[in-house]
Amino acid sequence: MTASTTARGPATTPGGWLRRYRPADAAAVRLVCFPHAGGSASAYLRLAAALAPSGVEVLAVQYPGRQDRRGEPFIDTVDELVEAVLPEVRQWTHGPFALFGHSLGATLAFETARRLTDSGRPPAHLFLSGRRAPVVPRSDTVHLLDDRSLIERVTRLQGTDPTLLQDEELLRMVLPAIRNDYAMAGAYRYRPGPPLPVPATVLTGDADPNVTPEDARRWSEVVAGPCELNVLPGGHFFLNDHTAGICSLIEEALADAR
Repeated sequence: MTASTTARGPATTPGGWLRRYRPADAAAVRLVCFPHAGGSASAYLRLAAALAPSGVEVLAVQYPGRQDRRGEPFIDTVDELVEAVLPEVRQWTHGPFALFGHSLGATLAFETARRLTDSGRPPAHLFLSGRRAPVVPRSDTVHLLDDRSLIERVTRLQGTDPTLLQDEELLRMVLPAIRNDYAMAGAYRYRPGPPLPVPATVLTGDADPNVTPEDARRWSEVVAGPCELNVLPGGHFFLNDHTAGICSLIEEALADAR
């Protein structure tokens, strides 16, 4: 699999969906990472750098409508997005691979894992972070908030640089992506099916206003393999404060996949 790159940016895989911040053609295992609502591939920059020495290459998904894909139309349903990214992800499934998703990204990683498993290429491991299990009843209407209320909601989650939220021009650029992705999350409905026969690691923050530890624990109902819950200090974006510890969990979980 080849990729294009520039002096200023990451390598981009041919289909345009994946970013390789630390390209490693001889990587022992690859970790495909799905960003949170309103997020972009660069959310996994630190993870890519931290995991590179261990032989784990991070492939970060870049959703359309943001950063270098800003001119492309949004995709507004989970099913459509998964079907769009799936052909490119498949190109990296001939060797050991795993999937990681945070918040909305966890839903996308889970649904991608279901489709890959159905086609006979299950991931070696599934990492589900900052998201309620799909069997937990939900009513997400954040996307219906007016702009100011939506900004306040995003600010409370502490996943966006506060200086960005004070810049009107930048806000006009990022708010449509945030609103689109919240609408995508709100429209998602879990379709019951056989539990995934893969091991999973579930991560959540002990002060996350969106996900209780019990909500996170219920991922075990849709995963047939071993499912370990890790509750870490922090809110919805606890990942930002625990890069080293999370990398250790990933490396340990993927040790047998190499």
